[in-house]
Amino acid sequence: MGKKNEEIKVNITEFGELKVNKGTKLINILNKINKEIDSSQYVAARFNNEIKHLEHEIKDKGDIEFLDITDRDGLRIYVRTLCLIYIKACKELFDNCTVTIEHSLSKGLYTEIHNNKKIGLRDVKKIKNKMKEIIERDIKIYRESISKEEARKIFKKQDMEDKLKLLKYKNEPNIHVYKLEDYYDTFYGYLAPSTGYIKEFDLKYYHPGIILQFPRKESNFKIPKFEEQNKLAKIFRESEKWGEILDVGYVASLNEKIEKKTIKDIIMVSEALHEKKIAYIADKICEDDNIRVILIAGPSSSGKTTFAQRLATQLKVNGKRPIPISIDDYFVNRDETPLDEEGNYDFESLYAVDIDKLNEDLIKLMEGVEVELPKYNFLKGKREYTGNVIKLDKNQPIIIEGIHGLNDKLTREIPQNNKFKIYVSALTQLNIDSHNRIPTTDTRLIRRIVRDSKYRGHDALKTLSLWESVRRGEENNIFPFQEKADVMFNSALVYELAVLKKYAEPLLRNIDRSSQYYSESKRILKFLGYFKDLDCEEYIPRNSIIREFIGGSLFREE
Repeated sequence: MGKKNEEIKVNITEFGELKVNKGTKLINILNKINKEIDSSQYVAARFNNEIKHLEHEIKDKGDIEFLDITDRDGLRIYVRTLCLIYIKACKELFDNCTVTIEHSLSKGLYTEIHNNKKIGLRDVKKIKNKMKEIIERDIKIYRESISKEEARKIFKKQDMEDKLKLLKYKNEPNIHVYKLEDYYDTFYGYLAPSTGYIKEFDLKYYHPGIILQFPRKESNFKIPKFEEQNKLAKIFRESEKWGEILDVGYVASLNEKIEKKTIKDIIMVSEALHEKKIAYIADKICEDDNIRVILIAGPSSSGKTTFAQRLATQLKVNGKRPIPISIDDYFVNRDETPLDEEGNYDFESLYAVDIDKLNEDLIKLMEGVEVELPKYNFLKGKREYTGNVIKLDKNQPIIIEGIHGLNDKLTREIPQNNKFKIYVSALTQLNIDSHNRIPTTDTRLIRRIVRDSKYRGHDALKTLSLWESVRRGEENNIFPFQEKADVMFNSALVYELAVLKKYAEPLLRNIDRSSQYYSESKRILKFLGYFKDLDCEEYIPRNSIIREFIGGSLFREE
């Protein structure tokens, strides 16, 4: 008789304990416990707090959580798999085309197809039908570990210059590739085992490209209604031009500049582009004497504070004498603060602000009347008046920075022609390669991890634990109003992740396997691993937005 296979115990979320043979694949465990339902809704698993491909073999006891699109990592895997199917469909339809996954837009991913002809509405229908065909065939997606030399041959044959360049900066002898029939690709993270795992998607023609739509949390994991975002699209196009000016579109190009020690020019031109844009915004404000209130809003870690200070400087150059007013000083008393769903104080709610008092004071200031500004005492939880009396003239615009700046309810008594609204966000113009974008959310999260450690005494675990709540606040209070901005400012710097890397990595490595945030820390560490370290901080000016996070800012006493 043969030797009996060794059994191990695993604990499966929402199922319980199960004995399996050592070496059993996750996909086989999934099929075993889900005989009566469609197991293809689960795209991967979290095993002992680490994301694993469904083909992974279990060698030790532990906890298994199977992931569908309602999980953040599950949705990422779904979207990556969808991108592969989209690229494959385009490759089959258009000879020698190059597909680029550019950035998020209108609740989807904006993509472009580059070949000898312009893509039209009829082509979009062809692509969609081809994708449906690939999905219906439920083709296996192979994950293979191959040598760098073999990968080099494949990428050269498939004319993937960006992936060839990036390969140069991989230290490991082997890399993982995904194979769909005769097509190979690389992705930053896992994919589903086959094309049949994709249930819902849509395509929207958006000249000159196509928006790839997928289920989203805010639309109850259905395809969201398409919403035009012309202003955001315009700022992304501007960012693309900045990337062309700097000759840095992908990580490999940035690494090359660092390696060849030509990064100083990239830093100087990046900062000059920021300064030019801020000067342009200041000029635009000064063209209209009716503008009295400047409102600045944007998601967490966008660099709003530094932007506001630099804008004030440029306004002074134009003869204005701006006065900053903090929304925080207009918080209602603690006992009047609204509560969130969990019964905690919701300081991000619009109604945590005394809107009536704020508008009353703003109107008086615009009329040239003296006003005593409040100061919020956070220890006591109430506003106090300490004799800070101001009176403004027509050359003194008010600058208000806060998450609700673009929501007209905040300044409901102020006429529209007296307001100028600015949206600030870190809209990364750099991508890993043509098929792997860098989400703007990740850039902001890394900024925040670094800043929270330096200035708030928070470790990376604390920042990650708060991030979901922060993101919820952004979805409710900022993103719905971004198209109401008069102008948008992209605070991302093409070189910043190479700088932030050395600050963020040790903080993330402190998160151990026992933490529920271990898989997220591993994901970010892998992502940062694509970048070469940039150690010449002496070239970064002291008024740079990145200084708000790494230190040495002119605008902060340290």
